[in-house]
Amino acid sequence: MRVGVVTFPGSLDDQDAARAVRLAGGEAVSLWHGDCDLRGVDAVVLPGGFSYGDYLRCGAISRFAPVMEPLIAAAKGGLSVLGICNGFQVLCEAHLLPGALIRNDHRMFVCRDQRLSIERTDTPWTNQYQRGEEIVIPLKNGEGGYVADDATLDMLEGEGRVVARYVGGNPNGSYRNIAGVSNEAGNVVGLMPHPEHATEPFFGPDPRSGTTGLDGMRFFTSLLEKVAAA
Repeated sequence: MRVGVVTFPGSLDDQDAARAVRLAGGEAVSLWHGDCDLRGVDAVVLPGGFSYGDYLRCGAISRFAPVMEPLIAAAKGGLSVLGICNGFQVLCEAHLLPGALIRNDHRMFVCRDQRLSIERTDTPWTNQYQRGEEIVIPLKNGEGGYVADDATLDMLEGEGRVVARYVGGNPNGSYRNIAGVSNEAGNVVGLMPHPEHATEPFFGPDPRSGTTGLDGMRFFTSLLEKVAAA
């Protein structure tokens, strides 16, 4: 199982995402933003960070990186893609996911362990979770507020495309507490919190808070199990 991890100028969490892939049992394949080749990978992760410094809108410049042309085509053809934080922003800017991410409503950067409720479990990235299951993974963003018009939000709700919601307080003003969404087919998922930072004991959420610190691992093992069963 070969999972590509794209590095853009300003990516911060590409190595963390690659490590999570390896811990899950897959092979992490480095993909460079300036290349037009996905190198035959079985899935792709767009990691967190500040691609191109977020000097325009977050993800708006990365959306036009050469690697995105084959990625967009492959995603529309069914390739499994996970965008985390800045990667979520890139997927929205590329119109692979609806809506947009804007500055946190309190105008402050937030970094904390965040409780989520998993709402969609039939995607390649979430099939090892139970619907309604609550998990804890780190959240860190300054522009993490998910927004869309009412018609789009109603469509996402009606089609079951909300992947995760914030529980225990909305950290950034996301409409309807949305923390992650998918495309209609479910192969493309965007998530604002960081599952790759909750894949090893003592290197993620504090276990004293009642979590194992491993709640993010199943985003990656779900993928491997899905592909292995195909």
